[in-house]
Amino acid sequence: MKTMKTMKQIIAAGALSMLAVVQAEGQTIIKTKEMNVNYANELEIVNKLSTQSAVVNMPVSKLLDAPGNEALKAFFFTPVKNKSALKGKKIAVIVSDGFEEIELTGPVWYFKELGAEVEIIAPKYNPAPERYGLVYPEMSKTHVMAIQYLQPVGWIKFDHTADQIKVSDYDAVFIPGGAWNPDNLRYDKDVIKFVQDFNKAGKLIAAICHAPVVLASADILKGRKLTGYWNIQVNLKNAGATVVDEPVVTDANIITSRHPIDVADFSKAVENWLVKK
Repeated sequence: MKTMKTMKQIIAAGALSMLAVVQAEGQTIIKTKEMNVNYANELEIVNKLSTQSAVVNMPVSKLLDAPGNEALKAFFFTPVKNKSALKGKKIAVIVSDGFEEIELTGPVWYFKELGAEVEIIAPKYNPAPERYGLVYPEMSKTHVMAIQYLQPVGWIKFDHTADQIKVSDYDAVFIPGGAWNPDNLRYDKDVIKFVQDFNKAGKLIAAICHAPVVLASADILKGRKLTGYWNIQVNLKNAGATVVDEPVVTDANIITSRHPIDVADFSKAVENWLVKK
């Protein structure tokens, strides 16, 4: 009798367990369906918030071969005769993410060909708060990102950060342009102070394309004559400068240019200024 009772208890317990499993599986299936529905809804919303991606890479050769850029091409492909014209000169290139590629690589190549020592200087690594939802590659701690117009194209390693350098270490400061590089620089306190101190020392400050807005933020443009990319010229005027639409403008210790196409004239102007010193 005891055995029969025990068997019935086991069967009853097993039935209850099976029922619980069925109920649990049923709930799991329902939850899975709910999750799928939620995921589909979220994916639909994310797609509506996103734009179509397209990778467009403009080889440097495309710029050099473009009609009207014959002088620019000749500048790079004509061998430099005086390889020691800037020997003993040290130039700091102040740059952040979003710099226009040819506006850095072009002048840096030329200055090195002339014998100058060139160092790449970037703001101290300062990632945006997590709530911005940005993802930084590990190399952003040691490199800055290049663009071609608005398209990211590559990275270049920097030598120092702006909080590590001294005015006395350099003969010139050069700032390339780019759509958002200058915005990053003009917000950096170390960069602005360095530019201000460099100006007080009367040393050469060269800026091309969008970069002159960094000089505007440093408040060193009142009464100066300069140029810059077309859509920042009003900013330069508001900073107290007289703005002209010319390939390169030299006013005392400040040299400015408008555009990547002006890289040759800009680089030669920097060379001429430093040679005279």
